Amino acid sequence: MTAPPQPVREINFDGLVGPMHNYAGLSLGNIASASNAGKTAAPRMAALQGLAKMRRLMERGLLQGFLPPLRRPAVGLLRKLGFAGDDATVLATVAAEDPVLFNNACSASSMWTANAATVIAGADSADGRVHLVTANLATMLHRSIEHGETEANLRRIFRDERRFAVHAALAPANHFADEGAANHMRVAPTRGERGTNIFVHAPATEGRFPGRQSPRAGQAVARIAGLFHAIHTPQAGTAIEAGAFHNDVVAVANESVLFAHHQAFDDRDRLFESLAHALPGIHIVETETVPLASAIGSYLFNSQLLTMPEGHMALVLPAETQADPAVKAAIDAVVAGNNPINEAIIVDVRESMRNGGGPACLRLRVPVSEAAIAGIDPAFLLTEARWEQLHALVERYWPEHIAPEDLAEPDLWAAAAAAHDALEAWLAA
Repeated sequence: MTAPPQPVREINFDGLVGPMHNYAGLSLGNIASASNAGKTAAPRMAALQGLAKMRRLMERGLLQGFLPPLRRPAVGLLRKLGFAGDDATVLATVAAEDPVLFNNACSASSMWTANAATVIAGADSADGRVHLVTANLATMLHRSIEHGETEANLRRIFRDERRFAVHAALAPANHFADEGAANHMRVAPTRGERGTNIFVHAPATEGRFPGRQSPRAGQAVARIAGLFHAIHTPQAGTAIEAGAFHNDVVAVANESVLFAHHQAFDDRDRLFESLAHALPGIHIVETETVPLASAIGSYLFNSQLLTMPEGHMALVLPAETQADPAVKAAIDAVVAGNNPINEAIIVDVRESMRNGGGPACLRLRVPVSEAAIAGIDPAFLLTEARWEQLHALVERYWPEHIAPEDLAEPDLWAAAAAAHDALEAWLAA
């Protein structure tokens, strides 16, 4: 007899927005990032908005974790490139000699933990462990420098090797360019049952914006985790050209539901046929009334699609979706429709949105059994008390504003270092 599936819960690990959050417009193809380049950012507000979203879901009975921001400016990167002296000297030299490189070293993009790794559920892997394959983020310089630190964080958090397998990033080359969970979805009857993993890669031909996900990356992740069933499908080039730099800007899945724009996939009919065969009870929810530009501008599909403790599903949507009548009407229709999505939860993550990341970008979803939860470092799981402590820490240490000219100020580097030191001390306490 086949053993019944273990009860599995999902933990969303949100990225805590770092103290160097700024608008440098480094992400080619990310329209929101480019359009807000050079504006003044609000790191403290950004982190507090993210924490408020976490608290909102905790209050609904969902498990919530967080990933710490990577330490920035990335002085280690600059030293590897031959810059010498103490930290302040290195940063001042690079700011003066190579402002573009300096801006890349100051990026706080690790806040978008959907790009931290691809997560494979234990029910789908050959050894029954949850696998986390660190993303190499090879396409963009400011993100390609993250994977070593991200892997170390993942190993620290998911420390029980009996339950979790954390893998190093694939070779950081375009052949294996990997953007992590932002281009991966999973459908299954329930979280604890074996499912189908969908890897969405860039189409064969590129336009003015780069396709960031290689098909080889998804194939490699499937092999590494020993997946039982995977589908590899191309993203629509029209979606990338419109600003959908990741699949999670135009599609999101949860258990038996795929919520997607009708122009999300290059081979839509074949994909849907494969999904219907793999999961006969699948609900494919499309919104053909929403123009692609509106979907991307509002980040309608960059929502979290969650199974609530009450049993129904809810969309966690950015407040920007309420400003577009077509988008708002589509949300109302989805919630009222014949599918498991019965609720819309609106959150304010405006600071993240202005840099090109909505609710789904901010979180890495990890399905875990009760036994696996015990193997996670509890310092990174939020209770009400720990949320209050983290909230107070951000209020005390995070800079209020960062304008472009502030990035080269030694006082800002010192303030960011103090914030990271305070966070690390709290985690270690």
